Amino acid sequence: MKKSDFYDPRIPDRDQCVVRYLINRWAQETPDKVYVQFEDGDTWTYAELKERVVRAAVGFQKLGVQQGETVAVWLPNGPDALLAFYALNYIGAIFVPFNTAFCGNMLHHVIDNSDAKIIVVHKDLVPRLTEIDLAKLKVQILCGGTCDTDTGLESHIFDDLKTFPDELMPLVRAIEPWDPQSIIYTSGTTGPSKGVLSSYLHMYSNAGPESWPMVTREDRYLVAAPFFHIGGMAPPFVMLVRGASFALLSGFSTDTFWAAAKQSQATVVFLLGVMATFLMKQPPSSNDKEHGVMKAFMVPLSDDAPAFTERFGIDIYTIFNMTEISSPIVSEPNPTVRGTCGKVRPGVDVRLVDGNDCEIPVGQVGEMIIRTDRPWGMNSGYYKNSEATAEAWRNGWFHTGDAFRQNEDGYFYFVDRIKDAIRRRGENISSFEVEVEVCSHPAIREAAAIGVPSEATEDDVMVIIALVEHATIELTALCEFLVKRMPYYMVPRYIRIVDALPKTPTQKVQKAQLRSEGVTTDTWDRDKSGLRLKREVLKQN
Repeated sequence: MKKSDFYDPRIPDRDQCVVRYLINRWAQETPDKVYVQFEDGDTWTYAELKERVVRAAVGFQKLGVQQGETVAVWLPNGPDALLAFYALNYIGAIFVPFNTAFCGNMLHHVIDNSDAKIIVVHKDLVPRLTEIDLAKLKVQILCGGTCDTDTGLESHIFDDLKTFPDELMPLVRAIEPWDPQSIIYTSGTTGPSKGVLSSYLHMYSNAGPESWPMVTREDRYLVAAPFFHIGGMAPPFVMLVRGASFALLSGFSTDTFWAAAKQSQATVVFLLGVMATFLMKQPPSSNDKEHGVMKAFMVPLSDDAPAFTERFGIDIYTIFNMTEISSPIVSEPNPTVRGTCGKVRPGVDVRLVDGNDCEIPVGQVGEMIIRTDRPWGMNSGYYKNSEATAEAWRNGWFHTGDAFRQNEDGYFYFVDRIKDAIRRRGENISSFEVEVEVCSHPAIREAAAIGVPSEATEDDVMVIIALVEHATIELTALCEFLVKRMPYYMVPRYIRIVDALPKTPTQKVQKAQLRSEGVTTDTWDRDKSGLRLKREVLKQN
């Protein structure tokens, strides 16, 4: 195939970005190279990957799965999840993973919205299907063994699908780079989860060579995030594009992370949210550098990044990304600019705008909007949600809903989710920046900052915190700690300690729930405690 097939030099060949042709290519060029290592140490070479994928793909076709059809996949990380992902894409079907924590109305919504007639499901999750309306589903394919729960669906065993000896049925047409590959459901923090429709070109642009040039064919990527999250689904594809390899974990564990990295011979890891914080707050060990990891993506970039590099011997990168876009902001290794997300990568246009989409001056805070040079280089809209698609893509740019500022050198700084910003007595406060400073306290594991109604006007700042295991904290001392690290007006008035922050199934903090709970009876009030802030000075009455 030649570039001229597409008449556009920005679009890679099919065997550079489409799962079916990538698998075929690497199985032919590097059949004996290991593509994936699983948690139990089992490995699949590229030749074995193709053989397994083709057999499962034949099984799906025998059950009637058609090119362009959506198929739901409700599985934990493991060989079956990977196989379902690639076997469906191999025949041009659309991979639709569901969060394994979904139940009730959330589960019904995504099943109904996806239009899936077939669901690949772990046997332990099947009882939840009986609690909802399954009018659209017709067939269940069980993983992990058999299940006696009666859902009323035609039932098959996934292991049986992997053994079909027949040849694949021909495709209706070639699978093109702009064809839909997947639908990934967002967290639904402000409403029902939206299904992000992604093409192969979107996934390629998300973490291809121009987006993540630091990840090479020689690397092995350690994947701990679940496949229903873009952070778990994208890395296997990232490495498939490069003809590289990855190691798959069932999930992230602070206690076993470095041992898993060493055992799997991983060279690249992704540290999302508080993962880096959790690792840094583990007791130092003489074994901290005894692993093969050389590069880590830390999102967001913490103040501890230099210390993390020193302690664990790893080069740090950071990015800004979300399911709908394609890594528009990427940093250099070991960025020294505090709090940055990096600079705009090639092939992407980024603007910061006001509420009317008018560009703002450098240094001011505005919403980040994005477009790419490559056709289909970002999401193809929200599946069956034209209103949300039109709102997000208004004026020809994708609106992230995130507030940023940019400095004169081109570095971008995340300020806040626009809906999470706090305004106190005329001052605009970034909840993100409050959380960063609060979490810098060694006793605090995670924190969420919200605005709560003030008796005076606008908001007061409240933080909800969870402590490091076995840690204790004196809240007056916490305020004294914070007043040295942030402007007086950002220091929280209210502090509440909880065991863990409430999260969505994709591990985003449910700030809407925290705001609805507000100032609870167990919340500490700085004003009532007798502490008063006088500009930069904290005084005891």
